[in-house]
Amino acid sequence: MYREMTVADTDKVLPLYIDYYNTCEGGCWTAETAGKRIRQVLSMNGGWGLLLEEDVPVGFAMGYFKQYDDLCAFTLEEIVIERGRQGKGFGSALLSEVENRVRSLGAAGVELSAVNDEAHHRFYARAGYGDAKNFVLKVKWFQ
Repeated sequence: MYREMTVADTDKVLPLYIDYYNTCEGGCWTAETAGKRIRQVLSMNGGWGLLLEEDVPVGFAMGYFKQYDDLCAFTLEEIVIERGRQGKGFGSALLSEVENRVRSLGAAGVELSAVNDEAHHRFYARAGYGDAKNFVLKVKWFQ
């Protein structure tokens, strides 16, 4: 069952977030930092999320609507599926549901940044996503 996610759902999805990112992506998330991240995205102007539940949370996606001069896009910040359910179509179904819902809410498309590895390339390519030709992510980290 899908339903819109709110800040009140933060504690429910924390275990999914921390387990996935710390185990699969080598992160060092804590309940405090992950909770702050989730609350930041959902509470920002235009923030929006979708929760997939089967009695307990199975996965979620969140991001925000971003206005440009000629259109509104949805920036997908996170999509997380419980590790034990990955590779079984839950992520693809959740992404498709997000696309349908944000389109109905006025988004002209979905944009996202993804880890640059084969698994992420495959997942997003199957869903029809390609690399942007006109943008490159630039980063400057302070020491």
